[in-house]
Amino acid sequence: MTQANANHLLQRLDELNAIGIALSGEKDINRLLEAILLAAVRITHCDAGTLYSVGEDQALHFEIVRTQSLGIALGGTTGKPVPFPAVPLNDPSGQPNNSNVVAYAVLHDITVNIADAYSEQGFDFAGTRKFDSANHYRSKSFLTVPMKNHEGKIIAVLQLINALDKASGEITPFSRPDQHLVESLASQAAIALTNRALINQLEDLFESFITLINIAIDEKSPYTGGHCERVPVLTMLLAEAASKTTSGPLAGFQMSDKDRYELKIAGLLHDCGKITTPVHVVDKASKLQTLFDRIRLIDTRFEVLKRDAEVDMLKQKLAALEKGTRDTTQIEAAFRERIAQLDDDREFLQKANIGGEFMSPPLQQRVKDIGAYRWINEAGQESCFLSEEEILNLNIEKGTLTAEEREIINHHVISTINMLQALPWPTHLQRVPEYAGGHHERVDGRGYPKGLKGSDMSVQARIMAIADIFEALTAKDRPYKEGKKLSDALNILGRMKLDQHVDPDLFDIFIRDQVYLQYARDYLEDYQIDAVDASKIPGYTP
Repeated sequence: MTQANANHLLQRLDELNAIGIALSGEKDINRLLEAILLAAVRITHCDAGTLYSVGEDQALHFEIVRTQSLGIALGGTTGKPVPFPAVPLNDPSGQPNNSNVVAYAVLHDITVNIADAYSEQGFDFAGTRKFDSANHYRSKSFLTVPMKNHEGKIIAVLQLINALDKASGEITPFSRPDQHLVESLASQAAIALTNRALINQLEDLFESFITLINIAIDEKSPYTGGHCERVPVLTMLLAEAASKTTSGPLAGFQMSDKDRYELKIAGLLHDCGKITTPVHVVDKASKLQTLFDRIRLIDTRFEVLKRDAEVDMLKQKLAALEKGTRDTTQIEAAFRERIAQLDDDREFLQKANIGGEFMSPPLQQRVKDIGAYRWINEAGQESCFLSEEEILNLNIEKGTLTAEEREIINHHVISTINMLQALPWPTHLQRVPEYAGGHHERVDGRGYPKGLKGSDMSVQARIMAIADIFEALTAKDRPYKEGKKLSDALNILGRMKLDQHVDPDLFDIFIRDQVYLQYARDYLEDYQIDAVDASKIPGYTP
């Protein structure tokens, strides 16, 4: 071997090594397949090539097709599907398809190097001749190399066509060094392809486990299952908008594919701690609900009071008649007034039980006054009409949860953090616990569980906080409220910005880039998507 040939071979080996390194770093299967074929075409200096995958259906499927002189580029990143039918490994009778060179290479686990397809015996090149005739092409030299994974299983096939002489451009046979280089490349490529497929399968399995957790939460409460699905969507929409901003404090915020995946996983797991939250608290649709709504018990007590009032009225009338008084109008009027009062009190408590934005002190006092009524309970004893616990629940200022129950709900964040920190996260997912565990923090430091300020929080955690709030405001599947319209939800979110609850810069991006509208089109009801005048949203800075 001359020095020039040795140098040339060394150069090609260096190129092969560089290709192997590049292939091992590629994460997308389509790009990986394409890179494998283009690398083989490049190192052999040939005009065309095809990469086939071996399917479970015992057929070879066209994945990537390239013919440089004809400008043909199909499959891979081109977005153009390959229209050719798969090549079966067996004929209709079940016999091996040895007449097709690609099938033959797989069936016999052998590299096939053909100098001239038109003169080669033993293979059927009718399809090749038809292609050549239609495209004014001449397919001559062929190199077909199986690609085997670490278990020795053939997973793909490389077929290269028409090696070209670098000096003259004439079609030449594929040389032995060419064959050895492509076989080495095929071995490296198969490992890279198998590793990527295995990683993808593990990621799919991991996300399936996450879905399983969310399904378990959904089985406990249909009101949180949808939340676990929607918050990640809204999180990623806002994160993408933030990464595109070119001005302001967030102009330098960028995300790689790894960053996106990490944030997506955090979004999917942000409420996994709710699996520990008691169902009767999560699903508390009314103030008196436990395993059932206890307002029905109070309705029964009102019926007892009305019965007692009627019995008392009849006794008064009887006593009056015994005294010779026939006019019982006042007694009956007092009875009707008492019944009307009891009906009004019952209606008031039913409304109070629903829960709302705010219950004023006078309304809370009325609950206490009603609670002081006396009645004969089921044990035959005289007692207060409402227990202290019932008064406490009915006098909840906002929503349906007592302070103790809200603490139980809030504890889900601590459970989330503890659960996620216990997992052995790989390097590219190590911030998942921080992102997922920070969605209830506030930029002014008054959030929970750690009381972090905005400067202590990552941008991703601040993004998730806005997504969590907006989803909760607009959610139509909560037991205690209807989903708010866009304008109402954005007004509340704007007041939260002014109250230093949410990140001001992310809030402005959320409004300016209409992230809310992108989300609304897919997840809100038509009646919720009303007109939004951004200029009237509190705190918004265009």
